Amino acid sequence: MTSPSHLVFTVYAPPLVSNDPRPPGVVRGMEQALSGLCMEWEISKEGQPIALPRRDAWLAEAAARRKFPLLCNGDESYAITVSGLEAPAGQSPGNRAVLSIQANLPLDARVIECAARMLVAIAESAHAYWGHASDDGFGLEISEQLRRAPDAPKLSPRGLPMLEMPWHIRSPAIPRHLGWLNYWSPAAAQAIGFPDPARDAELLSRSQRTPSGGWVVQLTEAPLDLDNPAHIDALLRAYERFPAIGGRASP
Repeated sequence: MTSPSHLVFTVYAPPLVSNDPRPPGVVRGMEQALSGLCMEWEISKEGQPIALPRRDAWLAEAAARRKFPLLCNGDESYAITVSGLEAPAGQSPGNRAVLSIQANLPLDARVIECAARMLVAIAESAHAYWGHASDDGFGLEISEQLRRAPDAPKLSPRGLPMLEMPWHIRSPAIPRHLGWLNYWSPAAAQAIGFPDPARDAELLSRSQRTPSGGWVVQLTEAPLDLDNPAHIDALLRAYERFPAIGGRASP
């Protein structure tokens, strides 16, 4: 993998509705998770930050149109962004529309230190089913794990298990894949059978409960590096432990 430059936080949540308070809540949660962060700029068509003096009202107006537009911190030298996009029912687990919210932050020691807090803030403010934080090259790795045809290989090029396409997964509460940090709502944890004290001692040593009763589970000490055999082993163990992830089998 090439050296990543960003840590990407992605959560999957119910779609937006009228007067939805979640977009402002997500942004305020991010600001609380990372000291000094101020997300009060939109980005022009030319890529320039534009100040938003009424940010929360602007977000509320967009949410009324079922939109979560792109926001940034206004600092091009240390860019942080967040936005949301709804996937229609036909492309989503359980044939239910799903809102994906993605925040991009620089991958440095400051962000790594607050990464678990950031993931919890975004996921719980969004009332997310599940989510993860992984480096910005991880999406390519996941794309190579997707089973796009019945005769697809049993394993990805890195030897990881193949995962079902989202619309073949029976519920949006079932995580589609693993990441470095994993957020599992109470519904997601129940769907995959976590935790089992007898089987999950190692994972529980790197896990924390969230205010809603969900979990944040960290697979490896440092962000996943799939050129590191120990990190591949950690992913393999977790996929073997949770066969429901990716729609592969029942827990």
